[in-house]
This record gives sequence, C-alpha cells and structure tokens, in this order.
Amino acid sequence: MRWLASAKLNLFEAIVNACERVAALGREEAAHIATGRRGERAAYFYLRRRGFVVVGRAWRSGIVRGDLDLIAWEGDTLCFVEVKTRTTRAVATAEASVDEDKRKNLRRLARHYLRQLPSADVPVRFDILSVYFEETRFEEAMFEEARPAEFDLFRAAFGWVE
Repeated sequence: MRWLASAKLNLFEAIVNACERVAALGREEAAHIATGRRGERAAYFYLRRRGFVVVGRAWRSGIVRGDLDLIAWEGDTLCFVEVKTRTTRAVATAEASVDEDKRKNLRRLARHYLRQLPSADVPVRFDILSVYFEETRFEEAMFEEARPAEFDLFRAAFGWVE
C-alpha cells in the first residue's frame, strides 16, 4: 500500500511541475526568483516523502515583512522550515545565508503564526532545508538527464533565542 501512496505523490509532483512550466511560459521572471520557486516546490515534496504533514506554504502575517516558506508537522512538533535554494555550492552553502537578522524575522513570523492556533502550547522547531540544483557540465548533459535536486535538512537549526 505504501508504494501506492508514493506513486500518487510522484504523479502529483509531476503534474504540479508541468503546470508550473506551462504557467511560466508567459511570465517574465528573474532567474533567481524562478530558482527559489522551483526549490520551494521541490522542498515541499521532499518533506512529504519524509512523513511531514505540510500545513502552510509562503505564509505571511500581514504585519511582519517576509514569509514562512513551509510550515509542517513532524509528529507532534510544528516545524517552521526556511528553504534556501542554490545552483552551486561553490560560493557558500545555502544554509549560511540564514543570518541573525533572518532568524529574528522568522521568529517574529512564527510568533504571529502561533497566535492564530487554538493552542500555542506545542513543541516548535526551526529547520533549514538547503536545496541544490547543481548544473551538469555540457559534456555530461549531452549523455544524461539533469541531476536531481540534492537536499540537506538541518533540523532545529536555531531556536527562539540566539
């Protein structure tokens, strides 16, 4: 039965990716924005395959700037997942871009999110999910398909205080 759930998720991912490619045909978008959008989509399916129950994507409070990329339950723990997408590891790791200011902002957003829950007394964790779409060299690309995304999940990457 597990293979059926996996097959359904794979089919759903293929449909979503195809729809996104069609929608992008008429959209002018900077390359880094498109890469980020693709990474967040891949992160969603990555977490689902690992048993997370995703309950929010790109959540905004209306008061605090920014958004929470993904909000998911892993067991009894509510996880606020910051997704960072890169096409190379050459410059710096993706997770290194979550600096102190970004962490403060994510904490503010998480507090706003928790206020809307019936019970805010749940275990909470801040994760960082790095997604890499490494480019293949031209010679490799001629003989094989594009490399699949690589993921690095950092559970409890930071807490409520520095």
